[in-house]
Formats: sequence, structure tokens, C-alpha cells
Amino acid sequence: MDRAPLAGRVPPATRGRRLWAFGLRTRLVLAFLLVAAVGAGTTAALTYREARNALLKTAQDTAVSSFRDHVQQTGFDLPVQAEGIEEVLRDLARKGKPRPWVVFAEYGSVRASSGTSPVSTVITPELRKAALADPRGSFQRVVKDGVPYLTIAMPTVFRTGTQGVLPTGLILYAVMRMSEEQINVDALLTAARDGALPGLAVGLLPGLLAARSVLRPVRELRQAARSMGSGRLDTRIRVRGNDELADLAHTFNESAGSLEHSVRELRLAEARARRFASDVSHELRTPLAGMLAVTEVLDEDAGQLDSDTARAVRLISAETGKLAVLVEDLIEISRFDARAAELNTDEVDAAEAIRKTLANRHWTDGRVLAELPDGIRARLDPRRFDIVVANLVGNALRHGAAPVTVRLRSGTDSEGVPVLVTEVADSGPGIRPEVLPHIFDRFYKADAARTRSAGSGLGLAITLENVRLHGGTVRAGNRPQVGAVFTVEIPLHTETGGDDE
Repeated sequence: MDRAPLAGRVPPATRGRRLWAFGLRTRLVLAFLLVAAVGAGTTAALTYREARNALLKTAQDTAVSSFRDHVQQTGFDLPVQAEGIEEVLRDLARKGKPRPWVVFAEYGSVRASSGTSPVSTVITPELRKAALADPRGSFQRVVKDGVPYLTIAMPTVFRTGTQGVLPTGLILYAVMRMSEEQINVDALLTAARDGALPGLAVGLLPGLLAARSVLRPVRELRQAARSMGSGRLDTRIRVRGNDELADLAHTFNESAGSLEHSVRELRLAEARARRFASDVSHELRTPLAGMLAVTEVLDEDAGQLDSDTARAVRLISAETGKLAVLVEDLIEISRFDARAAELNTDEVDAAEAIRKTLANRHWTDGRVLAELPDGIRARLDPRRFDIVVANLVGNALRHGAAPVTVRLRSGTDSEGVPVLVTEVADSGPGIRPEVLPHIFDRFYKADAARTRSAGSGLGLAITLENVRLHGGTVRAGNRPQVGAVFTVEIPLHTETGGDDE
């Protein structure tokens, strides 16, 4: 069966390229920056923590040691009176290191302070509890209203022997502002932060260099792949170094060499096959011409022969005609394969061209209905357009059912280009879905059991090549009710043509 569809008009291929938010270069640079940021941040954080702890520890150790010594060296008259102890507290406050303290005393219900500042609110219950538990004293860093303080609790004791002590009940508290230490800590934080930023900038340079070294062979591989995709099979990549990318380049070059060799062999084999078909077809043309002349003479005298001889003569004549058609179709196909087919276009009246095709094949007996509006002109190769219409109508009559309708109209394709639209529809059972994808294949038989047909098996393949030569498309399908329909679209203003293969 000589039917074949195109899956519809295929517009020029448009390769959609997805634009990723982050390319490989960006990801590599970001990875280097991330490593640099983590390294710089970790280093800065550790440096800041150690420096801060050292700074605060120095201040608090100095204050705690100094306060403990002064308390131990100061004598207190017990029981303690608020008026008598305030002078002692002020003396202790003046001796404060590394800077002055505010000293507060608690003895039972007695409360006394070296100053007027309400520092007792800074002293936490936890510190008071710790002071009762540890005769050596305790300290705590607290923040009150945004101001950092160091609070020290030092209980006074009686020594009962070499190592024994008894609490007197008097607990002294020293409160020292740590504003200067906080300023120094903030300065350390700023220095650590400012030191990390240059690290990021320094990490950017090796990131760019590494990305460049990694992406160079990748870009070369991409360009080489594109070049091979466009048909340049001799494309190769320069190999640098001995790393994984060099192995990739070696593998690509070996694969490209193998592919080039295989394609060369296939092209040679295809060229030999085409030349063989073309040569055989041309060699058969001459003896077939003589055979056709003889069979014509025999056909004229067949009525004078006996029935068996006449039947044999007519069979030989019919088969010789089919062979002649096959040879002509093979010669035509060989021209397309050799890219030797050319268009000889002229501006013609499309409706008149179709009428001539139908009249020359004697398809004006009612089997073919024509809907051909006048006035549609297009640049066509009259001979090739005649073949297109004749093949489609003949195919519809052989494999479909009459009446066959030929419609002509002008329209636009999917891209808005003005086209000449020719439809050939029959009244048969239509084309089976499994047949549609192969209908334009050469020598394709829709019915595997039917090895012979009235056609050569090349009619629709030749139709396809002729339509392509005009720069158009042809597709096959089924009508909603009954029958198959072939639709040909040819640009109305085709000035030149060429083989599309």
C-alpha cells in the first residue's frame, strides 16, 4: 500500500535551552567562597573567643585575687555596725583593681555600702548562695540594663587552726563595671569580622582560577560536540595533562574517531547501493523500451490468438508495464538520493494544472470530484506537481474507494507563511493507525500478506520528495466520518528549491 503520513507539518527545530540560575562556573566559585567563608569565619570565631576569654579572665582574676587579699588583710570588729563599717568599705573600694569597686556588706540584717549606687540589685541570689557554700569566695558576671558587671562575694572567716576556718556571718561583695572590657571585646569582634572579609576576597581568586581550569575542557567538549552534531566528524579535542579531564578528552577523541570511521563506511555503502540501483535502473530502461514495443504489438493481435495464448500475452504486457513503471520510479528516487533533482518552477494556475493532470489520466468519468477555485497562482514545477497530484489520486483510487475528492485552496501554515493547500480525500475505510507512521516509507506494504500491488511501492515516497523539493510538507490522516485524506502544503512564492535530504 503506497500510503504514508507525515505526523503533521514540523516547524524548523527550535532548541529550547534552559537557563539555570547558577551555572557550573558560579557553583564552583560559590563553593570556593563557601569554603573560604567557613574557614575565615571559624578562624575569626575561635580567635575572638580565645581573645575575649583571655581578656575577661585577666580582668576577673585580677579583681577576685585583689579583693580576696584586701578582705583577708582587713580587720573587722564584730558585731558589725553599719556606721562603723562604711569607712572600711570605702577604703576597700579605693583599692580596687583593675579599677575601683563598689563594696557592699551584709551581716545579718545589717546592710552597708561604700557608695550611693544601688549595686545590691546586681548581686544575684545564686551568688549569695555560692558565698555561703564556699569560704574562698565566688564571682559572677552579670549584665544589668545593658551594662556588664563583675560581682564578687567574699565571706569573712575565723581561723581556728592551721587550716580550719569558721564563717563570721559577714559577707562582702565587690561590684566592678566591665565597660572597658566590653569595649575591648566589641573591638575584637569588629577586628575578627573585618579580618574575615579579606579572606573571602582572597578565596575568590583561586575559585575563579580553578573554575577556569575546569571549565576550559568542558567548553571545548561542548564546542566539539556541537561541531560533530553539525556534521564535522573530524573534530577532536586537544589533550592537556594526565588528569580525569584529559582521560575524558582521550575518550571523546577515540569515540569520535570510531564514529567517523563507521559513518564513512556507512556512507560508502549507501553510495554504492544508490549507484547500484541507479545503474541497474538505467540499464533496464533500454531493454524494457523494446519489450514494451513488442507487448504493444502483441496486445493488438491478442484477439486473433487462442484464449490461453491471449491471456498469457496480456499478462506479459501488464507485468512489463509494471516493471517499466518500477524502473522509472527507481530512477526518479535515485535522482533524489544523489541530490540531483532540481526544480524548474514557473508561475502557474494551480487549478488548471490539476485539471490537466486529471484529464491526462482519464479521471474525469465521475470517480474523481474536483473543487478547484480559479485564480490561485503559485510558483511550481509543473511536471513535479503533476506527479504529486497523480500519485495521490491514483493511490486513493487503488487503496481507497471512489469517489475521490481533490480540493484546492490557499491558506497559511503554522508560521503564518502563505501556502497552496491541496487535499486528496477518498471514501474508503481509511488508514489504520499502525500504518500511518510508515506510509511514506519506500516499498512499505500495509498488508504483509499482500506482496504485490498495482503500484511500485514508491509512489508516496516520490510524492514526499517532490513536495519537500518545493519546500512544502505532506501529511496523511483520516477524515472524521470515512476515508483517508492527504494534505499537501506548498509555499505560494517558492522561487528556488533544493533537495531536502
